[in-house]
Amino acid sequence: MLNSFEQFESNFDRDINKKLGNTQFRVPKTTTLTYAYKKHFKSKGTPLNKDEFQDMLKEVILDTGVTGIGGAKDLILYIFGVPITAFVIKQSIMPRAIPNEIFIPSITSATVFILAKLNKI
Repeated sequence: MLNSFEQFESNFDRDINKKLGNTQFRVPKTTTLTYAYKKHFKSKGTPLNKDEFQDMLKEVILDTGVTGIGGAKDLILYIFGVPITAFVIKQSIMPRAIPNEIFIPSITSATVFILAKLNKI
């Protein structure tokens, strides 16, 4: 339970982004948090209830947005871009050394493995 605006602000920044993993909220402005807190926290002197917190969170998310879209674009670029680039290089250097049926899945699997090890996916 949250009793003050400072607790609400610190919980938003620390706990929510930690729980979401790769998709993260942009850190909202203090003015946005203050406005949402004052607008939705009606029961002064008592802890913040779940419904009030959800209303505040919705308003803050709509105002600040989510940064997960950029990460998704990067992921798609890596998963498709690296194998295509490797394929073009292979075709120009040694087109018959490794069959394409083996080369393309191998490069794609290696790309996914590296992204997983780097905690990108």
